[in-house]
Amino acid sequence: MRQADARAQERLRLAMQSVATRGLPSLRLPPDHHYIEGVGYVIGDFTCRFNARSTYLRCAVNPFGPCQDCSHYQPRQER
Repeated sequence: MRQADARAQERLRLAMQSVATRGLPSLRLPPDHHYIEGVGYVIGDFTCRFNARSTYLRCAVNPFGPCQDCSHYQPRQER
C-alpha cells in the first residue's frame, strides 16, 4: 500500500511540474474582436448598421467577414 501511495505521489508531482514548466496557452483573439463597455466583446465593425453585436457573428449580411472594405457597410444611426 505504501508503494502504491508513493507511486501516486510521484505521478502527481511530475504532472504538477509538467504543467508548471509548460504554462497555459495564450488566448488569441481575432484582430476585429473588441470590448465595448456595457455590451461585452463583439466581433466586427461596431459602427456598422448590420453588426450583429455578437462574439460569434460579425453581421447579418457578411457573417464571416471581413468587415474592412465591405460593400454593404452603412453607418449606424443613433436614436
